[in-house]
Amino acid sequence: MLYINGEWSKAISGKTLAVTNPATKQLIRSVPSAGAEETRQAIAAAKQAFAIWRNLTGKERSVYLQAAANSLREQADALAELITMEMGKPLKEAKGEVGLSIDYFEWYAEEAKRIYGETIPSQHKDKRLLVIQQPVGVVAAVTPWNFPVAMFARKIAPALAAGCTIVLKPASATPLSAIKVFESFVAAGIPKGVVNLVIGSATEIVGEMTSNPDVRKITFTGSTEVGKKLIRDSADTVKRMSMELGGHAPFIVFDDADIDAAVDGAIASKFRNAGQTCVCLNRIYVAESIADEFGRKFAGKVSQLKIGNGLEEGVDIGPLIDEEAVLKVEDHVQDALQHQGQLLCGGKRAQISLDGYFYEPTVINHANDQMKIALEETFGPVAPIFTFKTEEEVLAKANHPQYGLAAYFYTRDLGRAFRVMEQIEYGIVGINDPLPTVAQAPFGGVKESGMGKEGGKSGLKDYLIEKYVSLNIG
Repeated sequence: MLYINGEWSKAISGKTLAVTNPATKQLIRSVPSAGAEETRQAIAAAKQAFAIWRNLTGKERSVYLQAAANSLREQADALAELITMEMGKPLKEAKGEVGLSIDYFEWYAEEAKRIYGETIPSQHKDKRLLVIQQPVGVVAAVTPWNFPVAMFARKIAPALAAGCTIVLKPASATPLSAIKVFESFVAAGIPKGVVNLVIGSATEIVGEMTSNPDVRKITFTGSTEVGKKLIRDSADTVKRMSMELGGHAPFIVFDDADIDAAVDGAIASKFRNAGQTCVCLNRIYVAESIADEFGRKFAGKVSQLKIGNGLEEGVDIGPLIDEEAVLKVEDHVQDALQHQGQLLCGGKRAQISLDGYFYEPTVINHANDQMKIALEETFGPVAPIFTFKTEEEVLAKANHPQYGLAAYFYTRDLGRAFRVMEQIEYGIVGINDPLPTVAQAPFGGVKESGMGKEGGKSGLKDYLIEKYVSLNIG
């Protein structure tokens, strides 16, 4: 269902969108498919509600956010199961995503009470200089399918805390979990028009969002290609933009690293969500002196990962999201093998009883810069291993010309940890840590991996505007 101005509704056209389970290819449910007109209505409702919501105190908004967090916690298990059904990730990962989403609402429930202004010393005795923080206005949020709840929690929670109102378009592959979360908003008593949900045609919905002058900010998580288009399409109305775009994360294992810890870290980073995350490793760089040992241990553990329906006990690798995703993975693997890559494990579609989009977790040794996988984001369960000799060499290779979202490296040398951390050109760096994302820290990239930050105090600032006030008291 659509949720506009506090009411659940169907699409004006009567069109629907089929939601299928990628593990079984079976229909889960059909939902209304909206277009430009419903989006205009949602934006108008958000604009009207903004006049009221922005004038609530931070403490009052905090109460609503905490109520939403409590409601999410009450239905956490059902929501996690829905995430797994819609997009395939193992249930244990879906539960972790729901937990992170609750963290965002609780964190920003507190931060809503801490939006501070500033006084500036004046050189004139008869003037007082002030800076106040105010909400930017109506926000349009466009979220992806790979983290269908956490991604919009990371957008909606700070927006509401700041005093903004929201129109959300979730990915067409995963609208059911969005509907479930909006049910939590209803249970939390969030006033009508403050949060609005439109599901359907990306062309029509996002086209209206980018062109409508009442939308003052666009926040998007997705591919770099689509992000660039949203920036161009929003230029005529000069909207504020937050873009969390593609990544191509390096994972560096130095010769002084704890190899076993690095192996476990690489598995946690690469194969979470079947490699379908923007921050998962795409390139493993291993020091030559330990490359054979690392490759043997890594491939040995990867080959033991259990593939299957994410709802089943003990499953480590779920399906890819659709056939197109599988074809891209197949293309990258075949290209790597044609460029002298050595297959250590995997390398083909999984032969299991389910009729889903499954691909074996794959490790490719002797990777080189001529392979597609060296430059393009695979978004699948494929880990190529490159080798290096010196710190300077690996930094030059790791710093991607286009992407700069997340990077990881393993070392026990404190000096090296600081040197590499400072020189690696990424917005997020995990040192001996494959899973650095938390609600209280900023998340975002550099270069063509995006602009702006989500999470922490930085995430709140992206929904606020500074207003400078000069007061003559003479």
